[in-house]
Amino acid sequence: MDTEKAKMIRGDLFIAADSTLAEDRRSARELTKQFNDMTQSESPEAKAVMKQLLGAIGEDCLIEMPFRCDYGYNIRIGGQRPDELQLHPLDPEVRSSGLEIGKPITIEDDVWLCGNVVVVPGVTIGRGAVIGAGSVVKRCTTNVRVCW
Repeated sequence: MDTEKAKMIRGDLFIAADSTLAEDRRSARELTKQFNDMTQSESPEAKAVMKQLLGAIGEDCLIEMPFRCDYGYNIRIGGQRPDELQLHPLDPEVRSSGLEIGKPITIEDDVWLCGNVVVVPGVTIGRGAVIGAGSVVKRCTTNVRVCW
């Protein structure tokens, strides 16, 4: 039998209220709180927390506080596989049933996301791109250097 977690990771509709996923979100909140309460994001302790939280993170990747995510294990940054984030269906009947859907976000190497950037599921941010503070990235930025 397929689990809701397996459905989410595969990009299928899934029930976010599933008890396993709820526990996974609780664990991610604990780790992000631990990370966000630290004073230096580049410290070995902070990097260890992010390695525990995330599915994969590049060796030279720097994530500033505050950081927030729902699950963590499905996020891969810095030349790794894309992460899978949840998205609510547009159809109101499907959405009200509690089903969600996962779409990949790909953040390629040498990308700089300035403060308070939101990346919408289904987007690729190309190598070397700079995304300005407060941006909401709704479209792929392949071969784009600066986005505001």
